[in-house]
Amino acid sequence: MKILPYKNLFVGITDTLNNIFFEGKYADKEVERTLKSNKQWGARDRAFIAETVYDLVRWKRLVEGAMARPLAPDTLWEFVGTWFALDPEEKLPSWEEFSRINHKEILKRHHKSAKNQAVAESYPDWMFEVGQAELGDRWIEEAQAMNIPAPTVLRVNTLKTDRKTLQKLLKQRQIKTKVLSKYQDALELEEKTNIFRTDEFQNGFFEVQDAGSQMIAPYLRVEPGMRVVDACAGAGGKTLHLASLMNNKGQIIAMDIHEWKLKELKRRASRNDVQNIQTRLIESKTIKKMANSADRLLIDAPCSGFGVLRRNPDAKWKLDPEFLDRIRETQAMIINDYSKIIKVGGLMVYATCSILPSENQEQVEKFLANNLNYKLINDKTYYPSESGYDGFYMALIERVS
Repeated sequence: MKILPYKNLFVGITDTLNNIFFEGKYADKEVERTLKSNKQWGARDRAFIAETVYDLVRWKRLVEGAMARPLAPDTLWEFVGTWFALDPEEKLPSWEEFSRINHKEILKRHHKSAKNQAVAESYPDWMFEVGQAELGDRWIEEAQAMNIPAPTVLRVNTLKTDRKTLQKLLKQRQIKTKVLSKYQDALELEEKTNIFRTDEFQNGFFEVQDAGSQMIAPYLRVEPGMRVVDACAGAGGKTLHLASLMNNKGQIIAMDIHEWKLKELKRRASRNDVQNIQTRLIESKTIKKMANSADRLLIDAPCSGFGVLRRNPDAKWKLDPEFLDRIRETQAMIINDYSKIIKVGGLMVYATCSILPSENQEQVEKFLANNLNYKLINDKTYYPSESGYDGFYMALIERVS
């Protein structure tokens, strides 16, 4: 029989969950904030809190089924206690907050509610229905795969080191990694650890980037000396990868509608020793002025995130169908307007971190039907159930006239 740890850890867990579910905060930021503000907790306690919070965010609907009521601010302790009571080996402490919890009743209700697949896999009904409508039988596998916590994958910065050297340096710090042979510059951590405190991170030897995400930059077929535009650069994970593939030669124009993201990109570029990136804030006429100017264009389009729910499980409860409709309209506008940035003979990649055809193949088909001077070279969907990593879509398109 396992005994649960101290009460102050549960106070940390319930406070964090309250901020995620009822204050609209992001899970990763809230976990980070909780751990930073309680420096007295040891490594094991910190791991327990992070893991429990993410489990409860991921499995919210399943736990609600076992509670037989929706989560509310005044049922947070019951919610947490119910999660642990689902494990028959777990012994709940005899605290006042857990006094209403009855193991047998919880297991009985869980058994009954889990007959509903959306409850069993812990997704909102609308999201489960969208997944089934767009992916058919495949959806269940993907829904299950996206409930498995995401591993931590590093992308080696080849401007500063190589995979073998970095692996050896990390091993000296008792950080074990494994080489992912299908991914050119990837190392996966064997155990979760705070990798950001290492000198290797501070010195720009690597970035944390999912293995699926690491497939996008090479798909663009960049070469040193080219003029490349990253049109939705964000904080620059893929921009930095492009710079590395170009060996710091040529020019990358990294654009975004958010200035704070571009500032973060500059900071990361400096740490990575990347010198061929110029940032540009997207304003009313930015895109028009850049027409016919680039050899390569990356459109890492804003999307629903339907491929990265294992990494962002709180998105299950923050997304809604109206957002999905709006984002499809935005994607169609972006691919149509931004595609004019490439020269004739140039290539672009349209990519999303979604596995829904309506955001991917259907957007590309619609674009090509309306723009006959572009042709599809190839496209690829990386499914979480197949790769074990995040889900992504990418299409390589050439401007032919």
